[in-house]
Amino acid sequence: MTASPILFERDGDVAIITLNETARLNALSLDLQHALRVRLAQIRDDRSIRALLLTGAGKAFSVGADLSTEGPMSPGTPGLGQRTADLMHELSNRIVTDLRALPVPVVVALNGAAAGAGVGIALAADIVVAARSAYFYLPFVPKLGLLPDLGATWFLTRLLGRARATALTLLGERLPAATAAEWGLIWSCVDDERLREDALALARRVARLPAARALEARRAFDAGFANTLDEQLDYETSRQRELLEQPEFAEGVSAFLERREPVFGSR
Repeated sequence: MTASPILFERDGDVAIITLNETARLNALSLDLQHALRVRLAQIRDDRSIRALLLTGAGKAFSVGADLSTEGPMSPGTPGLGQRTADLMHELSNRIVTDLRALPVPVVVALNGAAAGAGVGIALAADIVVAARSAYFYLPFVPKLGLLPDLGATWFLTRLLGRARATALTLLGERLPAATAAEWGLIWSCVDDERLREDALALARRVARLPAARALEARRAFDAGFANTLDEQLDYETSRQRELLEQPEFAEGVSAFLERREPVFGSR
């Protein structure tokens, strides 16, 4: 029997998705993309899930587009550009927007290379912790004459700044996990044998957050890149006006006064 392109398991209220096309270094086959979107929709709708841990099996997190297939990314096929663009609109890009729209925090455990489109998927997470042997790689311009996609140009400029994002894109050099952490692209770099344990501990920790506050944080920081200071101050004030009326704030104040950890309700 053919192995599932992704694996799904639960650790209490943490959902764990593992990309499982190990023979192809978790290249983004159509089967893998469809299966991933199905699971993300289930996580969105399952109110018992409070966090997602996303990782890869084998030597890579994901090397991006599957160039070995006879499908839309197969070089030399008629109408390749339009068919690939249609696929991106209908499927690939939606993986990134699915991740960014999840009402639960998303932790990525970067077990190996994140290359090509795999970079965008990894950086769509709220927190990325990487194995020391892992790295980011953007071969688009120097190897393929293309541009980074699946949101990589958006994430990289915001997390690294334009100078480093542009240099990584044009030079096509590998960015080791330790340097990525030093530059602020990811949260941390850990020894390979500690990756699963440390990433799962983070996922369990953020699973205790008030419901949907990861989504609130994403939206606030995204707004901050487009707003003026005055506009962002107004945005923060508007959101606080609503959030102060929610039961999570009341529980937080009670816990503070009682010198205990807050216990927030389910989604």
